[in-house]
Amino acid sequence: MKRYFIYLSYNGKNYCGWQIQPNGITVQQRLEESLSVLLQEKIEIVGAGRTDSGVHASFMVAHFDSTKEIDSLILCKRLNSILPDDIAIHKIVEALPDAHARFDAISRTYKYFVTTKKDPFRQDFAYRIPYMLNFELMNEAAKTLFDYEDFTSFSKLHTDVKTNNCRILHAEWTQENDSCWVFTIRANRFLRNMVRAIVGTLLEVGRGKITVDDFRKIIEEKNRNVAGTSVPAHALFLTDVSYTLPLNPLKGTLVCKRP
Repeated sequence: MKRYFIYLSYNGKNYCGWQIQPNGITVQQRLEESLSVLLQEKIEIVGAGRTDSGVHASFMVAHFDSTKEIDSLILCKRLNSILPDDIAIHKIVEALPDAHARFDAISRTYKYFVTTKKDPFRQDFAYRIPYMLNFELMNEAAKTLFDYEDFTSFSKLHTDVKTNNCRILHAEWTQENDSCWVFTIRANRFLRNMVRAIVGTLLEVGRGKITVDDFRKIIEEKNRNVAGTSVPAHALFLTDVSYTLPLNPLKGTLVCKRP
């Protein structure tokens, strides 16, 4: 039995998220079905994380085990030929037997795109905001995230996780052009719906509905009902998954393994 890491991207519009669900097609399901057909054995895939329904990934990492001797380049090409156009496989590499796409990851990065201008070419991948926002205040509020670990206020209710603690490593709004802004957030782990809830609450700061101190108090209350509304999923992207050593294969190294 050998373990392989797979690097991919996908448009999440037509999927009920990454993880297999009882009622709806997911990216994980499509991959497992395709790999099982090509390798002629039942394949199960473990992803570096879960993206919610409608969320995209420009960079996702997963692993699977196979009893077959795999030619990674050929398998990559064959996978791309049978998968739908909204899922792309970039690379498949053999890994150490105990390497784990989820547990060995030290951080994940998400980006959320908002636009203040009506743009038919961005409507599928950016959230249009029809009002003025104070991004300076939103960045001031975002900095308060570094002071906390318990993000219950931004978590979907009734999830099966053992802890709502996360370590935020980066959180910042940057301007992409005159009408588009991007919120980039990196953490060791994320709760379900966490990024979209944070962005929705930061938008309330930007509109002047709540203050930076109010934002801090919302975190401290550990109550999802006091935070802002979650923003739409179509503007959210998983953009990076980082490992201690070596780094992501698409960025210069050959294989993911434990340091």
